[in-house]
Amino acid sequence: VQLQASGGGLVQAGGSLRLSCAASGRSFSSVVMAWFRQAPGKEREFVGAIRWGTMTSYAEPVKGRFTISRDNAKSMVYLQMNSLKPEDTAVYYCAAALGRLITGVLATPASYDYWGQGTQVTVSS
Repeated sequence: VQLQASGGGLVQAGGSLRLSCAASGRSFSSVVMAWFRQAPGKEREFVGAIRWGTMTSYAEPVKGRFTISRDNAKSMVYLQMNSLKPEDTAVYYCAAALGRLITGVLATPASYDYWGQGTQVTVSS
């Protein structure tokens, strides 16, 4: 599976961005897709994931502000980010897991088999 993330940029606090992740290489509909982020000097952090159908999970800091969706026909996953804060500044990565993941391991980077190259999101105050 190859993943290509895009859509990052510079935005003011309170603004919005939509990240996209294009997947290729295999059937997409059963793949668990997730977004992680990594700020300078910090560990990679779980943002959210979408499993089969529309079952989503989010990290507490982004709940109510970020929304993950997927278009299986296009092999795309999206991260809509609203009400952005300076602390959301990071490189955002999309990731894919081929197996079925239970809720307890969604936030663990090692659960994912493939990673995109990352896209920078910078939120200015």
